[in-house]
Amino acid sequence: MQKYAISMRILHWLTGLMVIGLFAVGLWMRNLSYYDSLYQVLPFWHKSVGFLLLLLVLLRLVVRFSTQRPPALSSHQPWERMLASATVWLLYGLMFCLFISGYLIATADDRPAPFFGWFDVPVLIKAFANQEDVAGLWHEYAGWVLIGLSGLHALAALKHHFLDKDVTLKRML
Repeated sequence: MQKYAISMRILHWLTGLMVIGLFAVGLWMRNLSYYDSLYQVLPFWHKSVGFLLLLLVLLRLVVRFSTQRPPALSSHQPWERMLASATVWLLYGLMFCLFISGYLIATADDRPAPFFGWFDVPVLIKAFANQEDVAGLWHEYAGWVLIGLSGLHALAALKHHFLDKDVTLKRML
C-alpha cells in the first residue's frame, strides 16, 4: 500500500485539528460579554492561530505540488475521484475565504492585527463601509460550510474504511 508522504499526513491532520479548534473558539467567542475575562484573550489567540493556519495551508500546498501522491485506487469510481478532488479544492477555497474574511475583520478598524504578539500583520486593504459586519457574515457562513464539508470528508473516509474495506483512510494515517 502506498501512503501519502509523512509531511502531507502531518499537515493534513494538523490542519484538521486547527480548523476544528478555531471553529470551536469562534463559537465560544460569539457568546462572550464585554465584561468576560476572555473577551480580549480569545480573539487575540483566534487571530494568531488563524494566521498560523494560513501559513500551514500555504506550506501544505507547496508540499502537495512538490511530493508524489499515491495513485487513486482502482476500486474508486470515476465519480468518486471527481467528487473527492472537488471536495479537496472546495475545502481549500473555504479556508482561503476564512483567511481573507478573518483578516478583513481583524483590520476593519485600520489597525494591524497581532501575530502572537511577535509582530503585527499590516493593513493591506483600505477599510470599506461595514467591513467588520460584511466580512463577519462571510467568515461565519464559510466556517459553517467548512465544518460541514469537513464532516462529510471524514464520513467518506470512514465509509471507505468500514463499508468498502479499502485503504483510503490507512494511506492518510
